Amino acid sequence: MGDHTEVPVRDGAAERLVRMVRLETVSAELDSRGLDEFDRFRALIDELYPLVAARLELERVGDLGLLYHWRGGGAGDPVVLMAHFDVVPAASRDGWRIPPFEGRIEHDAVWGRGTLDDKGPLLVLLEAVENLLAVDFIPARDVYLAFGGDEETAGTAARDISDLLHARGITPWLVLDEGGAVVDAPLPFLDVPAAMIGVGEKGMLTVRLRASGDGGHASAPPPMTAATRLARAIGRLSPGVFRARTPRSTLDMLATFRPFARGLGRLALTVLSAWPWLTARIFTHLGGEPAALVRTTVAATMLQSGSAPNVLPSEASGIVNLRIATGETVASTVRRLRRAVRDPLVAVEIVDGNDPSPESPVDDPRFAAIADAVGASYPDTITAPYLMLACTDSRWFHRYATAVYRFAPLAMTAAQRATVHGIDEHVTIDSLERGERFHRALLSGLPR
Repeated sequence: MGDHTEVPVRDGAAERLVRMVRLETVSAELDSRGLDEFDRFRALIDELYPLVAARLELERVGDLGLLYHWRGGGAGDPVVLMAHFDVVPAASRDGWRIPPFEGRIEHDAVWGRGTLDDKGPLLVLLEAVENLLAVDFIPARDVYLAFGGDEETAGTAARDISDLLHARGITPWLVLDEGGAVVDAPLPFLDVPAAMIGVGEKGMLTVRLRASGDGGHASAPPPMTAATRLARAIGRLSPGVFRARTPRSTLDMLATFRPFARGLGRLALTVLSAWPWLTARIFTHLGGEPAALVRTTVAATMLQSGSAPNVLPSEASGIVNLRIATGETVASTVRRLRRAVRDPLVAVEIVDGNDPSPESPVDDPRFAAIADAVGASYPDTITAPYLMLACTDSRWFHRYATAVYRFAPLAMTAAQRATVHGIDEHVTIDSLERGERFHRALLSGLPR
């Protein structure tokens, strides 16, 4: 059973994903629409995956958490494989070439909201488990499938599942959630496909800046109103507020790519992987994603002030979202913000936040198991570590699990990655087949 090619594979995965897409499990609309679509999704899993429903133990965790337990044949620590079944809204449906919740197969791909994030990754995991159950496969260790329904709204389903397992004394050998993917060109001068495995993720912090001032008529404004005080404070939050530093995962990524580059590209990777301070400086000047890898980012996202065009507001507030780089914490980030604002009349209030995750090991059997499964599903693909810029549900496992990785085994071009949370989201059928093969290889290759 160690050879995943021995397992017969069911046809129709694309059609099953279509049915998942047609259920509008939009977590941001839960307050107005209720849980009906989410309950239908749980029932759909039972219908589409009858062996999973019959042979795995299902535990409902809160309203939106699903925890399946597949008992293995060994006594080692279990594996936790994660996904989420909620999706973001499709606010502008007019721009879609195929309506976002119609779910359609066209041009060898499945189109619709959630095909990449994260119903497609959830589907290929269930496909692999169902196919293995069909031949009475028993994994070498216990496997938990942990599915949440509120990841897109930073909800509590995954945290509740993590808390439940921790309270039961269960320490996962491996946790795998969404995150990286198989990309066609990881660097401008590196034209080799790579499976990007997130070994860590940046922290997240949302703060509210609140400025006060005298109200009154706008015809005679004072030198500094609440609105201008807030604007000045936000203007002081330049990227230079936070020190740039290169995380270990980025150096490991560059070193992994080095043998596959040629000429000046290989020289550049050699230098960058050996000189962290230089990498931080260069990535900072490049801006965009490279800069975000080495520094805490700051983005003002919401502003509120005033009640009428001709009335001075007595208060102005703004929401600022930060993604905290490795080496910082929520507490140290807030201290830097307050020093940068330099105004005692501007309050800095924490709305929500979590520290960056520790980076999981690369030279390790758990990472090797993922790399082996990549080799079985995407031959001739490099497996490389990287630092995730966004947050995943897996962050709740770092408190007690030492090997937490983020990888959705789907191939995504740059154009496809741009459709995540955007329009025309779609996944190729070939990618679904390879994703199922990845999970089948991972599960059948687990050591005892």
